[in-house]
Amino acid sequence: MNELYKAVGISKQCFHQQMNRLLRKQEEHNYLVNIVYELRSSHPTMGCRDIYYKVRPKHIGRDAFESFCKEAGLMSRPYRNKAKTTDSKGVTRFSNLTIDLDLHSINQLWVSDITYFEVSGRFDYLTFILDAFSRRIIGYSVSENLKTESTTLIALNQAIRVRLKEGLKVFGIIFHSDGGGQYYDKEFLKLTKKYNFKNSMSEYAWENGKAERINGVIKNNYLIHRKISSYKELKKEVDRSVKLYNEEKPHISLGRKTPIEYEKLFVAGKHPKLSSQRRNIRTTVPKGLKALWEVGKHPLLHISLMNIRSKIFNPKRSTLFRHEHKAKG
Repeated sequence: MNELYKAVGISKQCFHQQMNRLLRKQEEHNYLVNIVYELRSSHPTMGCRDIYYKVRPKHIGRDAFESFCKEAGLMSRPYRNKAKTTDSKGVTRFSNLTIDLDLHSINQLWVSDITYFEVSGRFDYLTFILDAFSRRIIGYSVSENLKTESTTLIALNQAIRVRLKEGLKVFGIIFHSDGGGQYYDKEFLKLTKKYNFKNSMSEYAWENGKAERINGVIKNNYLIHRKISSYKELKKEVDRSVKLYNEEKPHISLGRKTPIEYEKLFVAGKHPKLSSQRRNIRTTVPKGLKALWEVGKHPLLHISLMNIRSKIFNPKRSTLFRHEHKAKG
């Protein structure tokens, strides 16, 4: 390789620096795509320039943003786009290790996702790590950018510290996420390797439903009801919201216990037993939606399907489920 670097007239260090810049730019662009899709779900005809002034991304100018939208197929005129929002070409994705996984303990499966929150016309980013068994948020971060050291790395370090402080073993845990670049960054993977974590990744939104759901709970049940006008206030309110969620919000799936209460009972061997339906991780698409998904992978349809994911994960409220169940009966 050294001979190749000499042949093209660049140093090895220069080459790797350029590759790191390109990967970081790709990560930022992937999340911009996701943000545009989310905004379009509520404003189908909003132009790219209006989206730019609403989001105001720091790393890209107005004209470059419009060119990016054009190249990515994000102009307001809808047409089929096969690009995935959290995947990068040339990156090896981890297999999904949560399919039909039977949860039986805390520290068995941690799930994570990154979302955004708008404050005074600009977007900041929230990263949460959830213990899938107890539904407790054990790590999180609030950041002004999408860099790994500002998002997933902070959240994971916090989660590990919390568990070690409680005297619990942190080893061999399944860490499940989407395919975002922050979850396969070399520094992040160095930390998961240190504790022998088993990295797992989803391909579709419903394969990381617990993590996506906690995003909605914190934003819609807490943050949007607060008067937040600055990044400092957002961090304060996220701290408060996580504390309220972990210590005061009872869960039906936990026998009406809060996540903290349930974990204490579990460690003491006095926790309520959960049904197999509550323990099982559902990651497959219901039959009624599978065909629809395969024939319609348009970005706008993708968002429409994501908007009804509550019905996917709560089939008793789903018309499709009731029809299928009635037909089988």
